[in-house]
Amino acid sequence: MAEPCSGGQVHLRQEGAVAVITLDNPPVNSSTDAVRRGILAALGEIDVQRATAVVLTGAGQHLMAGADLHELESEPTEPTLPQVTAALAGFPLPVIAVVKGHTLGGGLELALACDVRLATPSATLGLPEVSVGVIPGAGGTQRLPRAVGLPKALEMIVSGKPIGTVEASEVGLVDELLVATEEAAQQAEILAYASRYRGGKRPLAEREVAPVDESTLQALVKRLLARSRGLPAAAVAVEVVMSAGKSSFAEAVAKERAHFLALRGSEPARALRYLFFAERAQPFTPTQAVEPRSLKRVSVFGAGTMGSGIALCVLQAGYTVDLLELNAAALEAGVKRIADELEGNIRRGRMTAERRDEMLARLRPTQEIQAVVGTDLVIEAIIEDLDVKRALFADLAGLVGEETLLATNTSYLDIDRIAEGVAHPERVLGLHFFSPAQRMALLEVVRCRTTSEQTLSAAITFSRRLKKKAIVVANSWGFVGNRLYAAYRRQCEFMLEEGASPERIDAALEAYGLAMGPFKVADMSGLDIAWKMRQQTMATRHLRRYVGIPDLICEAGRLGRKTGKGYYRYGEGKGPVSDPEVAAIIDWYRQEQGIEARTFSNEEIQQRALLALINEALLLLGEGVCQRPEDIDIALVHGYGFPRWRGGPVFIARQLGNERLTAALEWLAEVSGKGHERGDASLVSIDTLRG
Repeated sequence: MAEPCSGGQVHLRQEGAVAVITLDNPPVNSSTDAVRRGILAALGEIDVQRATAVVLTGAGQHLMAGADLHELESEPTEPTLPQVTAALAGFPLPVIAVVKGHTLGGGLELALACDVRLATPSATLGLPEVSVGVIPGAGGTQRLPRAVGLPKALEMIVSGKPIGTVEASEVGLVDELLVATEEAAQQAEILAYASRYRGGKRPLAEREVAPVDESTLQALVKRLLARSRGLPAAAVAVEVVMSAGKSSFAEAVAKERAHFLALRGSEPARALRYLFFAERAQPFTPTQAVEPRSLKRVSVFGAGTMGSGIALCVLQAGYTVDLLELNAAALEAGVKRIADELEGNIRRGRMTAERRDEMLARLRPTQEIQAVVGTDLVIEAIIEDLDVKRALFADLAGLVGEETLLATNTSYLDIDRIAEGVAHPERVLGLHFFSPAQRMALLEVVRCRTTSEQTLSAAITFSRRLKKKAIVVANSWGFVGNRLYAAYRRQCEFMLEEGASPERIDAALEAYGLAMGPFKVADMSGLDIAWKMRQQTMATRHLRRYVGIPDLICEAGRLGRKTGKGYYRYGEGKGPVSDPEVAAIIDWYRQEQGIEARTFSNEEIQQRALLALINEALLLLGEGVCQRPEDIDIALVHGYGFPRWRGGPVFIARQLGNERLTAALEWLAEVSGKGHERGDASLVSIDTLRG
């Protein structure tokens, strides 16, 4: 083995007749100026008379997991990635890429520029650029269709979702799957393949794009764009990928690059990068070093929809889980709910039967409260009744060890009241999951007056293992997510009162990019829940503007999907349908209140709903409910379907600037009426923007 001929972040060595270029930029070999310069320098040092082939690989687990996103904040510098891919494609010797670990974005574009792709068994391949607001910019939109065909290329690029090596082999993205898994044996296998390779240059740029029926392609495009919920980069990606084969390769990659450069500085791209960095920042930093408690066994109390969802979520993370429920029928239903969900995962190809059986073996359903003895964490998910929860926590504290964490999943109740009288209250906290818990990424970690930093640190470690996006919040009504959503829904009800229909409001906000409009969400959740909460505030209702339309809808027996009618009507297997009865109820209410209905534009509906979120975010920040301003955007994106490419209300507020934001908040206060509290625009100063 020859000594490496170059240093830095790229190494070149000669193995007999094979030149090996190794990317070495830990932890994921991301593309940087230094890496790109290193690849070109290594290619320049290869003796093409001595070597017969070149291997491009990565040190550690990955070939290259994409670009360093910090580079996208500045103007591109040379050498650019397209210059590197062009050099690989035009190199006189065949270049063999070793696809391993996360070979994504620019990493896959490097591999596509090579002549042969070998892949390790556990590698993932993808072009996820749309997820950060751009498109592939180094030939990926043109080489991938030539490797796997237009339909698969569209699916991979527009969705941004990676695929595994088995599928990659089936669709022609990789040429051979490596057998060896141990590093030394794998390197020997790669070198043996490269030494015997005699296939010559096989540039994808010279391949024809396989023809596909146009109607089939258009149907696929329609589905992919619908799932993107208005993400601008998705539509651009479709346009550029569809141009493959319609013009020369050189013209097409020039078009790709122009679109990439135009998108990289766009607000959606900046919003997505902002969230990327915000999500990877520490959600909580203790004031002094603490050793979080190691959690091995978790007990979930309550086997209803939420409790069984939490139990499943915790099982998926590899924990042993006690599922406690005093009612035998409810316990049986909860276990069945978990089993049915796992069975569905098997049908969808997301899980093996063996994996299901292993998970169910770690589930311990019981009606005996004494089963919590010896557990490390108890998560309570019973009915929203303060007295009942207080009694349960008192019982639990007498059964578990003094270091066992006690968490409540309450959505609105005062956790300080729940913790009163509990021995060692420093171990009490809130873990507010969102339904369905096994799918929703957001987790609010709620800090009480007595919660210790060690407890919070343990909760954050737990959340990471659950693969949740955790935010640390103070104990306050509605915490962060539900309080934001309440302000948003209230503003939508104001517009409903003033003349907009439920359909009009829902359509405008879905056009903005929300997954579902507020009145469809209300029907899905059940209108009676909010109705009961409103009834509890009757004594103070006169202090602020109150819209009575939701009460009238409920009094008419329209409680949402579960009753077949709410703001919409629901038939067998059908989605929401407009119902004249709802329009009549709203019209009657307006007449009774002397309100003359007016028309609303999409823009006004969107602006008022968004400003309501921004204003409530400012109030939360002013009250110290959030640890970080970015937590508000994380909560809305991961808990409430806010369009990721919009960034979130804090991000948007920062783009407005203090003067414009102040004026907008004054207008919101004017249209919102009595009881409106205005937030302080200075709390989201632009100079704190991350990423």
